[in-house]
Amino acid sequence: MEPAERKELEALAKEIRKLTIDEIGFLGVGHIGGSMSVIEALSVIYHRHLRYDPKNPNKADRDRFVMSKGHAGPAVYAMLAHKGFFPQDWLHTLNVGGTNLPSHCDRTKTPGIDMSTGSLGQGFSAACGIALGQRMDKNGTRTYCIIGDGESNEGIIWEAAMTAAHYKLDNLIAFTDNNKMQIDGVTKDIMSMDRLLERWTSFGWNTVEVDGHNVEAIDRAVTEAKAHQGQPSMIILDTIKGKGCSFCEGKVESHNLAYTMDQVREALAALN
Repeated sequence: MEPAERKELEALAKEIRKLTIDEIGFLGVGHIGGSMSVIEALSVIYHRHLRYDPKNPNKADRDRFVMSKGHAGPAVYAMLAHKGFFPQDWLHTLNVGGTNLPSHCDRTKTPGIDMSTGSLGQGFSAACGIALGQRMDKNGTRTYCIIGDGESNEGIIWEAAMTAAHYKLDNLIAFTDNNKMQIDGVTKDIMSMDRLLERWTSFGWNTVEVDGHNVEAIDRAVTEAKAHQGQPSMIILDTIKGKGCSFCEGKVESHNLAYTMDQVREALAALN
């Protein structure tokens, strides 16, 4: 990656981070921590790899993206607004009555959302089915999916992992947001998800672990995954919950946090 390309991605991530902080802050409460930790991955996926058309979100030959940890929907919404799927002022309607932007991703409401998620693990299972369907259609498209480390406590994650490996779904590229925290506390205390690389490798996946806030490392991993044949790919992202948000970085309570517009202004000033 050229230095100018890296700077462009880093600038995009900063902009999406700012939009997401403001979006949730305008409502006054929301899933800020898990949204912040996936923003670099979203920036790389949407700006460098995912094939889509904001003017035709249901285009048949598009790639698909599934945010299985559906509570990170606000970060996805910020990216979709930035990319022109819908007006940016929609972001201030997050989770209010009649909104097109509910707390968790809903494909029936939001342009650009390919799968409704929120019931943990089910988005990943659906992503495997989508990828299998794409291969049957022989249209050369891919599915990208982000899961959480806390979400990986769910048995359905590992059932889907076996299925994808069995069918050799090399058009499926998944990411684990390993931010090491979940709603009830630190992940290792709730249900340890250590040695994730070895776990996924043992399930028959092409697996790599990278710094989840390094856009160049993520981009390189995705590029290599796209070239890999015969196996689905899992990119484990070593991340920090609440990354880049001054009042919630590294805090368990950021999973679903109430905060004020004064805090929004402070966080945006810190980013600037």
